[in-house]
Parts: sequence; structure tokens; C-alpha cells
Amino acid sequence: MQKIKIIKHLYVKGAKTNTELCNRFSISSPTSMGLLNELIAEGLVEKQGQGKSVGGRKPDLYGLKDNSLFVLSIEMERFKTRMAIFDNNNNIVSGTCTYPIKISKDLSAVEQLYEYASSLILASGIDTDKLVGIGISMPGLVTPKEGNNYSYLVSQYIPDLLVQHTTVSLQQILEKKFNKHVYLQNDVKSAALAEFRFGLAQNKKDVLVISMDWGIGLGVIMDGKLRNGSSGFAGELGHIPLVENGALCHCGKRGCLETVASGLALAQMAKEGIKAGKASILNRLSDQEIDQIEPQIIIDAANKGDQYAISILSEIGIHLGKGIAILIQLFNPELIILGGKIAEAKQFITTPIQQSVNTYCMTQLRESTTIALSKLGKDAGILGSVATVMENIFETQIELAR
Repeated sequence: MQKIKIIKHLYVKGAKTNTELCNRFSISSPTSMGLLNELIAEGLVEKQGQGKSVGGRKPDLYGLKDNSLFVLSIEMERFKTRMAIFDNNNNIVSGTCTYPIKISKDLSAVEQLYEYASSLILASGIDTDKLVGIGISMPGLVTPKEGNNYSYLVSQYIPDLLVQHTTVSLQQILEKKFNKHVYLQNDVKSAALAEFRFGLAQNKKDVLVISMDWGIGLGVIMDGKLRNGSSGFAGELGHIPLVENGALCHCGKRGCLETVASGLALAQMAKEGIKAGKASILNRLSDQEIDQIEPQIIIDAANKGDQYAISILSEIGIHLGKGIAILIQLFNPELIILGGKIAEAKQFITTPIQQSVNTYCMTQLRESTTIALSKLGKDAGILGSVATVMENIFETQIELAR
């Protein structure tokens, strides 16, 4: 159990000295050194230089050896899926590959997912015995404990010889196909975990991670832990109704934040403005390009100085700021991290968000909260899936050791 705890600590915190491990786990120096030597013999740990001296010779640093363990990380979006194989030090073993997998309500994409993933594993040339698990981040109402998604790839009742009806979870279906541990997580919570382990939220206890994409999602880190809620659905910020008698949201309610402050809303505003004859370089788009317009096209126009693109991004930011002001007053976070496609608009989205927060949030609360753009960017989701697998594997092994 102590060996597993040491591996987990080295994974999360990086290389450490023997003394640091002794202090962290309250064990003697000979015991810690004995455990490290066993892990070195097993090919999991190696010496990685020397630490700072506190008087006398510099102590050896011990860290996880590259390519000791592997994780297949899968980031599913509605119309495409990214995959990469990482080792235990978050080095990408294979290149990140993008595949045209369209996910829907049913399980039709599962076979396609399996085929692409199997090809990637084969092409990587890794020892599959060292592949400890597969992490999948995906949009929708994901329940990590059940291993289901209630929005996409929804598992169905199947006949059973002993029980008239039984449900096999999506996680079980994938584990049977891959013959590996599979862990599911909502895309925004996956990004929040990545920020907590590798990004701006490292060593912080109360952080909110907001994904500004086609939809609006929220990852909550409270008291140093990622919070899922009782069913795993915590953080559905985009579906809080904030507009009286507003537009119909795809969730079935009217006036949700997503209808006025998401990538979907941004695209709709751009379409309406172009058709109404607003002066913009977006007018150069063909009818087909207008119908399929994506947030990135609008962001690119704003970066070229297009005033109409800047104005609709500003409107989106003001609505987002209202929602964020509510979050600040509910959670009193030390940091809010903004990620997702719309975060790439940078000052065109952060400035109106901050102005709106200044207007709608109490001074004492807003002054203790920093709002920052993610430094992990588009890699947050795929890194979060790696962390999800590693943390679940470690916890399972610790329980078994107990």
C-alpha cells in the first residue's frame, strides 16, 4: 500500500527526495529507502538528478521512470474525437489523432470508437500489459460511478437468462470490448481535474473551471477535491434559466444561460446579423458557410478588427459575466479558470466578463477572486482523462492492498 501511495505521489507531484517522502507518509528513512529500492528493481522508479541541499551533499531525487505505465486518453466531442496514448509522466507516446466520430443518443459510435482506438494502440507499439486503463471524457450527463452517459451513447436494457431485464452500463460495454479498465467523465470535469493536477489550479483548494464551448459547463473544485454531486451531474451552469421568457433551450427549458452565452448563441447571433445586413467581413461567407458557422470564424474576424464580431462576443461576455457573478457569490472561489473554444477570443471575451462581474457581484467577493484564461488550452480535456484513469487505478490498488 505504501508503494502505491509513493507512486501516486510521484505521479501527482513529480520527483521527490527520500526525506520528502518520509515527511509526506510519516515513515522512517530506512523504510522509505527500502520501498524506493523495490520500486527501482520493479522498473517503476529511477533516480532523476539531485534536490536542493540544506547543508551537506545534495539529496537524490526519485521519480517515475518513463514508459512504466500507459493510459489511452480519449476526448469525445459531438462531431469528432481526439485520442492519444500517454505514459505515467504525461509524455505522449503516440501522436494525438483526431477521428470523425459523431456521437448520438444510441450506441452506434461504440464500434467505430473501438476500431480507431485499437488501431492507435497497435500502431504505438507499446506493451499492452502496461496499458493500465482507458479514460474517456465526453459531453452530456455523465455518471462516473455508474459508468453511464444519459445524453449520448446511452446504454439500453438487454435480455438476461437469470433476470428479466438488466442494464449493462456503457463502461461495462467498453471494458468488455477493450479488456481493460475504462473510466468515463464529463468533459468539463475532466478539464477541471487537469487544471487541478497540471494547470493553474495546482495547490489551490477552491477553484471553478468554466468551459465556454458550444455549451457552457462548470467544474467545481472545493476544499481541494473535484466535486461531482450525488449523481455526477454537478455543474450544469449552462442550463440555469437567467432570461425571462427567453429562447427555447435544447434541454427543454426557456431562457437558459446557454441560449445567450454559448458557442451556439454566438453562431446564431452571427447568422442573424449577417442576414440582417450588418457590416462585417463575415458577409463574405457563402450561404452554406453561414449556416455552418463556428465560433472560431467569429473569433478570427474579431482578431482582424471586425467590429460586429467584437460586439457579439462582448454581448456573450456580458451574459457570461452575470452567470459568473452568481457563481462567485455562491462558492467564493479564489480562482476561476476560463477554457474552451470561446476562451480563444482572449480580451474580447474576458473584458466584458470582468465588466459584468464588477456590475453584478458584491465587491468583497469579487475582489478575492481571480479570473484567468486556461494555460492548458485545448489539451485540458485529454490530460484530464489521463488523470482520471491514474487516480482511479491508484485508489483501487490502495483499497485492494488494505
